[in-house]
Amino acid sequence: MSSDQEINTPLIQRHHLNHDGASGSGSTPFSPTEGENSPIEQVSLTVPVTDDPSLPTFTFRTWFLGALACALLSFLNQFFGYRREPLSVTAVSAQIAVVPLGHLMASTVTKRVFLKGKRFEFTLNPGKFNVKEHVLITIFANSGAASVYAIHFVTGVKVFYRKEVSLVVALMVVVTTQVLGFGWAGVFRRYLVEPAAMWWPQNLVQVSLFRALHEKEKRSKGGLTRNQFFLIAFVCSFAYYVFPGYLFPMLTSLSWICWIFPTSVIAQQLGSGLHGLGVGAIGFDWSSICAYLGSPLASPWFATANVAVGFAVFMYVITPTAYWLNLYKARRFPIFSDGLFLSNGQKYNISTIIDSNFHLDMEAYEREGPLYLSTLFAMSYGIGFACLSATIVHVLLFQGSEIWQLSKSVFQEKKIDIHTKLMRKSYKQVPECWFICILFFNITATIFICEYYNDQLQLPWWGVVLACIVAISFTLPVGVIRATTNQAPSLNVLTEYIIGYIYPGYPVANMLFKVYGNVSMKQAIFFLQDFKLGHYMKIPPRAMFLAQVLGTIIGALVHLLTAWWLMNTIPNICDRELLQPGSPWTCPGDHVFYDASVIWGLIGPRRIFGDLGHYSAINWFFLAGAIAPFLVWLAHKAYPEKQWVSLITMPVVLGALSDMPPATSVNYFSWILVGFASGFIAYRYYRGWWIRHNYVLSGALDAGLAFMGVLLYLCLGMEHINLNWWGSDADGCPLASCPTAQGVKVKGCPLY
Repeated sequence: MSSDQEINTPLIQRHHLNHDGASGSGSTPFSPTEGENSPIEQVSLTVPVTDDPSLPTFTFRTWFLGALACALLSFLNQFFGYRREPLSVTAVSAQIAVVPLGHLMASTVTKRVFLKGKRFEFTLNPGKFNVKEHVLITIFANSGAASVYAIHFVTGVKVFYRKEVSLVVALMVVVTTQVLGFGWAGVFRRYLVEPAAMWWPQNLVQVSLFRALHEKEKRSKGGLTRNQFFLIAFVCSFAYYVFPGYLFPMLTSLSWICWIFPTSVIAQQLGSGLHGLGVGAIGFDWSSICAYLGSPLASPWFATANVAVGFAVFMYVITPTAYWLNLYKARRFPIFSDGLFLSNGQKYNISTIIDSNFHLDMEAYEREGPLYLSTLFAMSYGIGFACLSATIVHVLLFQGSEIWQLSKSVFQEKKIDIHTKLMRKSYKQVPECWFICILFFNITATIFICEYYNDQLQLPWWGVVLACIVAISFTLPVGVIRATTNQAPSLNVLTEYIIGYIYPGYPVANMLFKVYGNVSMKQAIFFLQDFKLGHYMKIPPRAMFLAQVLGTIIGALVHLLTAWWLMNTIPNICDRELLQPGSPWTCPGDHVFYDASVIWGLIGPRRIFGDLGHYSAINWFFLAGAIAPFLVWLAHKAYPEKQWVSLITMPVVLGALSDMPPATSVNYFSWILVGFASGFIAYRYYRGWWIRHNYVLSGALDAGLAFMGVLLYLCLGMEHINLNWWGSDADGCPLASCPTAQGVKVKGCPLY
């Protein structure tokens, strides 16, 4: 079934008009060849192949609703980002909420034309609210929905290290890190946006939702239209989230093994979904399912299967084997923890090894002793090492020839798909020099900031240059993986390792180098994903450019101001020892960021993973990661008829685990189950249902959860109205964090 067989009214009508509107075009609509469509089946079933270049895009409605949505989502996501189970309010929520507002403005705002007959003639109301305005507003909102990673840096310095950093310095760091990736995105557009093979699965959720909200569709007998299905799913999601969000938090992780063995440490280590291996643990909380890996409904089945294999091997083979063999004194510590420990199993007091100059006090460190990690935390760094080398080798082996051909044909026309034809036919592209100018201005500003405020930031100018080199080197390979699998390896470990060896003893410099080296690459991937959404929806590239720049700056400002407000108004925020029991302000992501700065920055990788450390053998993971995709490539060459072999993607197998910790086993296991139900069962056996409803369902679940989550906090959370009963414990496994070594005393744990 093709998309235009099932939809009676195309998303964008082909009117034979020839005026500029706000699109900046003025060209006549392009009509595709009969039957021409994307070679990617999911894209051809979801994305329309029609366009009307005359539709206005960057209107007053776009500015107003886009900026409002961006600011609101930035506030909400930063507000909830410090909580124990971070609630991510996605752009889908804004995508839905702005529809009635857009139609309201179209019917009420004056249609008067200002400066009529002049060069800058404009109107506040160009007529009916259209889908292109809606897409551009959503891209604005995406800038607010995306996390601002540099906030971890500000939180680490102010809250965990309790050092002073001014608001001006924090603002400059946040803005420059957010904008830096824009330059990388412009450089790699031709590789990661225009080719049909770079299809960006996550975008299909939003495309499907745009179709549901704007198309007129006949309801089949006994069936539902997309709009009707969306509304039903949205109401169900909205109503249901009151249970895991307030009444019955244990739905986040039903760890039934802990119920059977309430006094057994080993059983609870095995069964806990939040603090253990999560054997049999399952969650019925959509926010927990989507918290770290995104929507499982947007993941292709082969990518979900890769994640499942990686999770199973890591969580059920590598981690328990290392723990029960007592590698690195593993049984003295919890099996799953993001904490830092002394050799006797007690928490490491980091403040005792920092001198007055904010450097490592070697005498104190020798006196306190070396730092130890939980088994899962240590092994996760090994997986991170393997993922880096696997990413490079995989892209060279499987996409190397395609990238080379694209490089050779930069100034040549080559065969392109229908969506690229439509964009090239109707719209002016953004000149490469625009991106290059932003890039060089931003790098210059960053170097100035780091040099002028070196007493607060510690990072020298050459550190900025090196971070940029790392980021641009990995943007293409990581972008290829994200564009084809919906997963993206992180550069956290690589950036920490590099600066930790070159510049040890400077924790702030380490954090800042990681932010510039890793975040600018992640921002580039984020921008490229939005470029592809605009590509699918035929948004003028120059309007896209302006919306993304403005949205990024607005989002960065609101994120920082919200975080600054929370850090100065919530007592003991992020301090798990001093917070009241049950307080949600535990900051799991910030804790891991801080721990990493201690490991890689303050103490340094040489004293942890190098010749002076006891985790040096973990470096062999680099070699294992390089060999793994080579073995897959050999198997693919030996058995070309076995299509499943070529779908094994080692960077996804390894990279999906980069969020653990703070991500937990129940996050992954529940995500995999839902991904299997959608990507395998529904896609294979209920294709018609999947085509019409899969991505719409994802958007509805996101939106319903977000609105109820905000409502619960405003009505109950701000008034500190809490329930306290058996189901209020999100896990019910209090002994899962206990050690099992003999003689180790930990408060609340039995002594072996």
